[in-house]
Amino acid sequence: MTRPHAAPAGPAGPDAGTTGGPAAPGDGTTTPAVTPPADLRHHLTARLDGAARAWLDQALDEATAHPGAHGPISVWELRLAEAGRRCGPEHADAARVLILHAATADAEALTRVYRQGTADERRAVLHALPHLVPGPEALPLVEDALRTNDTRLVAAALGPYGARHLDAHAWRHAVLKCLFTDVPVDLVAGLARRARGDAELARMLGDYAAERTAAGRTVPEDLHRVLALTEAAPGADGPDTPHGKES
Repeated sequence: MTRPHAAPAGPAGPDAGTTGGPAAPGDGTTTPAVTPPADLRHHLTARLDGAARAWLDQALDEATAHPGAHGPISVWELRLAEAGRRCGPEHADAARVLILHAATADAEALTRVYRQGTADERRAVLHALPHLVPGPEALPLVEDALRTNDTRLVAAALGPYGARHLDAHAWRHAVLKCLFTDVPVDLVAGLARRARGDAELARMLGDYAAERTAAGRTVPEDLHRVLALTEAAPGADGPDTPHGKES
């Protein structure tokens, strides 16, 4: 089986999002990046039909038995490519995250899958990062996703892993990109914590709002929401504090 090589930027695959498509990940009722794998599997198997459950069980058993790379391509990587067809597009993200977790894919393996995969597989890798990579070594994948025009990749890049490891400058620009591309800010993990008391983010939001107003364009409601978050004092809601103010 020959795997397609996705372009470095832009959407790919039959259900890849674009700036005009839906940004919400997963099957609409759970988010793979923040749901513990055991809970994610329980949730998913309860919603799959018998044939899909059997396929998923086999795929997870194969990934557990043969983790890492075996030959030019491992069997679990082939299963990632099948997940949309076997489980349905609405469940494919969760199925792929479970396969990656069962394979105990490390940063190197996740990078290989991301670089060689379709946009759908890339999105699953981004969702899997918080479960598999404790350190910042997979941050280049997040940064790559944020350079694309695929809104579902942008949203996935701003999950818990991106919230944990993006520096302040990159994170602020990612929030602005959400406003540019209509990615709902509700999908930005850690938004309230990181925006709290961030005067530089407030300045950037104000500049963007002024530009749109001067051009006779409406200001997104999400901009006002984020701007309000920046007005809260650091530490006002508890121990969480925003990241540094470097720009």
